[in-house]
Amino acid sequence: MRTIPWLVGCITSLFSTVNANVEKVVFLAPSPVIIPNAPSSLEDLRLDILSPTQKPILSTELSVEFPTAPTPHGVESWYLLQSLKEGRRYEVRICWPATQPTDFWLDTYTISQVFDTPHLLSSLASYSEIREELGLESTGYIRGPSPSTPNSLLFLRIQAAASFYTTNQTLMDDPPPVDVDIILDPFLLNIIPRSLAPTALYIAVVAVGAWFLSGAIYRWLLLISRESHKPHTD
Repeated sequence: MRTIPWLVGCITSLFSTVNANVEKVVFLAPSPVIIPNAPSSLEDLRLDILSPTQKPILSTELSVEFPTAPTPHGVESWYLLQSLKEGRRYEVRICWPATQPTDFWLDTYTISQVFDTPHLLSSLASYSEIREELGLESTGYIRGPSPSTPNSLLFLRIQAAASFYTTNQTLMDDPPPVDVDIILDPFLLNIIPRSLAPTALYIAVVAVGAWFLSGAIYRWLLLISRESHKPHTD
């Protein structure tokens, strides 16, 4: 009967290990909006784009810097989440190697929130200008069936701050970019992330199987114990 606690302990330890280099934000998709000339205006921002059906994973490098008074959360990067379904729960996860210690903060904003908030708009504009100076283009606005079709969109802001210390002064002055995977994951029935559903099903099957197996083994051992204690007749 010790199988279940042992299994739960193993699962918990695995989750603790994963959380060491994963950060995420969970949100509900907003109402669809129609943006005049959306393809051209959004592409002008030169943002990388994630879509739950067409491009749910983005592998890239993020610039980082050590926290300072003006930038306590390091470097800000911006992305566009599109083709969402209104009212559906999603999560964005960012995964990075444990060999590159970094602190991340993830936030999502509607288009109106960004354009109505001066410091968010300034940050987005600055990031767009940096990408333009570097010659980086948008990964491509994913067009719907019609330019006038409402689209549920969100901006994603990622803040990245280096969180290591070394005697190498070069690394302290200019920490290297961090390799990351940014994953946009929809929830099934607004309960569990779609990518985790197979794992959850596997764990459930193993847990149920272990429960019945441990019960059968317990009854078998109990039967053996009773047989061994029966009085012998000469």
